[in-house]
Amino acid sequence: MEGLRSRAGARGSRQRGQPSAAARLALLSALLTCCFRCAGGAKPSNVVLIVADDQDVQLGGLTPMKKTRTLIGDAGATFANAFTVTPLCCPSRSSILTGRYPHNHEVRNNSLTGNCSSPQWQKGPEAEAFIVYLSKQKYQTFFAGKYLNQYGRKDAGDVGHVPPGWDQWHALVGNSQYYNYTLSVNGKEEKHGDSYEKDYLTDLITNRSLHFLDDRSPQHPFFLMLSPPAPHSPWTAAPQYQNQFSDVKAPRDGSFDKPGKDKHWLLRQPVNPMSNSSITFLDNAYRKRWQTLLSVDDMVETLVKKLDSIKELDNTYIFYTSDNGYHTGQFSLPIDKRQLYDFDIRIPLMVRGPGIKPNQTLQAPVLNIDLASTILDISGVNLSSVNVDGQSFLSQMAPSLRNGTTRPFFLVEYTGEGNPTTDPTCPKLGPGLSQCFPDCVCEDAYNNTYACVRTLDGKQNLQYCEFADNESFVEVYDLAPDPHQLENIVKKVDPTVLQVMNQRLIKLQSCGGDSCRNIK
Repeated sequence: MEGLRSRAGARGSRQRGQPSAAARLALLSALLTCCFRCAGGAKPSNVVLIVADDQDVQLGGLTPMKKTRTLIGDAGATFANAFTVTPLCCPSRSSILTGRYPHNHEVRNNSLTGNCSSPQWQKGPEAEAFIVYLSKQKYQTFFAGKYLNQYGRKDAGDVGHVPPGWDQWHALVGNSQYYNYTLSVNGKEEKHGDSYEKDYLTDLITNRSLHFLDDRSPQHPFFLMLSPPAPHSPWTAAPQYQNQFSDVKAPRDGSFDKPGKDKHWLLRQPVNPMSNSSITFLDNAYRKRWQTLLSVDDMVETLVKKLDSIKELDNTYIFYTSDNGYHTGQFSLPIDKRQLYDFDIRIPLMVRGPGIKPNQTLQAPVLNIDLASTILDISGVNLSSVNVDGQSFLSQMAPSLRNGTTRPFFLVEYTGEGNPTTDPTCPKLGPGLSQCFPDCVCEDAYNNTYACVRTLDGKQNLQYCEFADNESFVEVYDLAPDPHQLENIVKKVDPTVLQVMNQRLIKLQSCGGDSCRNIK
């Protein structure tokens, strides 16, 4: 009788112009499957990821980017506590691509021997980068700009090596340049000179992304990764911006030119106070960095206008971030990154897109290893099928689309680089150091190898770091009362707190996949 009543009801519904129960169920299933992926259209959402090079957020690095802050930040979510898991270009970019901590993708530094774009990287982690999964989801994929520092070397596949998953490939050979560089264009060498109109790399990246958008198939979603050189050295601004910010100097507050008291050896070696020549050098670098970023600001504006003109803006997530932060004079270190302090590990992160309400500032910590998970989440990939250490933060910026949790603590790790022989310009310093400029102030060393656990949960803001050096040095900071990390409180902290942090650090240093997200 139940079956008869159901069929009768179905006939009655159809007679009244209503869909059948089966049709309603099918429609509901389709809607659930589509979820946010169909927001703004019948196909999954598009994604654009812009990764600046060495752009800090702690020292005013976003100040010159008024258009970007308006078009992405004000139009979506700004993350107040975004961090890199390692403050150096190649290992950080490898973490972005794979969603893994450095101890899992095994890229230690910017050298080929440190696994940067090495054959080992290419056979392993690169073949499992998130772009491979997007390609399987029928995304049309485009890359332009800096990839990895050793990309394109003859002993690492040369320019003919195009990583899997990319449909269009316009990758810089080697480290950041603005002129006089070589690109791999879909595996073919393309040399560039010093003509602003033809060669300025930031603008070239922008223009080629526009061509890709013009030539794409409207039937499938797209993913663009744009990786401009700015604000990395050699800090070559576009001609129209070379006179901007003439009165700007590096900020003098916080830890600027403070002695590295109670810090690891590398922070105890700079001369304090800094020499006038070092201060002049870092002020010039600070100003030129801002000048180069104005072209990146133009890139964002041009891209947003293009997406709007082709009616894809409302169905596109745009991420803006950097591979690591930067310092200019903090603890008397003139210029670089590689340190465990907030000026080097905090990064800008802004996102706009379907389901993200405007003008949000989000406080929960997110990491650059979370970008892969978040982008795959947007594309509809089942995250349980992917080997990543990070987690999607889609639920934070678009809670109407996803439920999720935030992490209470996380890992930052770095393997120091040094030269086995003494720097001839700094003979008194001995071997094992690197990046000794200006004035023989070294920014890195073999014993600048550390791992930190950071607890940031609204109640605590603690950082605990252990060094793999001959002192087994430990640094601990309570950033709530000491945001500039001026005082190492390792001798003042309750030993039980140190023990808890040490145990968390041990677990994080050996974690992988789920275990990186579920440590108590």
